[in-house]
Amino acid sequence: MSETVKAPGATLYVETKGKGPVLLLIPGGPTDAGMFTDLAGRLADRYTTVAYDPRGHSRSTLEGEPEDIPVALHADDAAAVLAAMGDAPAYVYGNSGGATIGLELVARHPEQVRTLVSHEPPLMELLPDADHWRSVFRQIDETYRSAGVFPAMGVFGSAVEEGGPKYSEQMDQAPSTPESQEMMGRMTGNFELFIAHEIQPIGSYQPDIDMLKKVPTRIVSAAGEDSAEQGARRAAIALAGRLGIDVTYLPGAHGGWGSDPQAFADSLDKVLQAD
Repeated sequence: MSETVKAPGATLYVETKGKGPVLLLIPGGPTDAGMFTDLAGRLADRYTTVAYDPRGHSRSTLEGEPEDIPVALHADDAAAVLAAMGDAPAYVYGNSGGATIGLELVARHPEQVRTLVSHEPPLMELLPDADHWRSVFRQIDETYRSAGVFPAMGVFGSAVEEGGPKYSEQMDQAPSTPESQEMMGRMTGNFELFIAHEIQPIGSYQPDIDMLKKVPTRIVSAAGEDSAEQGARRAAIALAGRLGIDVTYLPGAHGGWGSDPQAFADSLDKVLQAD
């Protein structure tokens, strides 16, 4: 089922499926709710799965011209979606930039989240080589301004895949469907907003560790079993260290829900139910 949720300056497209406690799925990068269609289907017998297109992505519209989107605004959007689903604290899974949004959601609206699984948030400011990543984000911006969005996405893709498996190869393991092909077309249309107005706020984000330690929400910092030494995996490990919690490992790499769908769904369910 699809519906829309109003947020300040935007109308958010939301998809729900299944029955049971609410599980909000927050996508990262230039993706949308379609990224989690398969995962939602595999969990719909246990949860009411809720996925949405971030503001300005695909079927979620903006009022006025695009501007830089702070992580806090993305987090408030997620809170608006949860509020539309009811008052009970929800389970939340965020991947990549969606994991970053999940952390800010918990810091700003802890009463809405029972458990957050933050799967490889790109918290590069937590890494010893943070200077390197700042340089990468500057290069992405410079490439975008001089050569356009597709070369800039190339710089971004090369940087995030460094040290581990290629994301595209991981996704090739997932079966192609008409829905996934349609989603890929929508995602390409989101590149401009992502590179011009989202990647810098996401890349420079620093979580409020003190606040996250205080909230009643259970926080799980998850890394991919196969992500090797990729930056986002190292960031998940660094986050766990800052929070004083153990790292949880999920099947596959950065996109394990696509490359190892059933194993990933079962592992995520097990993690969520461990509270």
